[in-house]
Amino acid sequence: MRIGLGQSGISDGDGGGAASRTPDAAHPETPRPDTDVHGGIVKWFDVTRGFGFLVADDPAIGDILIHFSVLQDHGRRSLPEGARVVCETVRRDRGLQASAILSIDLSDVVEPVRPRGGGDRIDRLKAVADAGPFEPVAVKWFNRLKGYGFLIRDAQPGDVFVHMETLRRAGIEEVEPDDRMQARIVEGDKGPLAVAIERNDG
Repeated sequence: MRIGLGQSGISDGDGGGAASRTPDAAHPETPRPDTDVHGGIVKWFDVTRGFGFLVADDPAIGDILIHFSVLQDHGRRSLPEGARVVCETVRRDRGLQASAILSIDLSDVVEPVRPRGGGDRIDRLKAVADAGPFEPVAVKWFNRLKGYGFLIRDAQPGDVFVHMETLRRAGIEEVEPDDRMQARIVEGDKGPLAVAIERNDG
């Protein structure tokens, strides 16, 4: 069953690119008859505002807007970063918007930090409080489309997961392999996770 789009029109926002397109339930647009199927990786999804964007497999088409209304048939109101989605799309004035979700693959999602005893997601401040002191690390690799990558510790072997949001909080927009940094690391369910990071100015 296809979800209707009466609640997912797009306003002009600030007139910018994909990230400025905002669903506006008060001014829905009528989808054009041309539809297509595209796949991509969830770039981000704002649960409060009820929408997010896919980085499409085909870079020529730009980002694809996803409104929470098309997720309801899948029992969801949001999507985690890193999820792979295949969807039907319609062309709006400012780009593509998902009109129906065909599949959701969660195998590469960015996993939240969880307490050692299980349970709900813990907030970032608690994760930082549980982490060790800053220690030297180097970038192993980082994929901006997926929104995450891995670091290598100087002091011990093993990869350390790092999320794009952790870099953004430190004011770091770009990283390259072998870049030197310092990170505070906590043990996640699937291994070490960097919860705070800074450039190594030394």
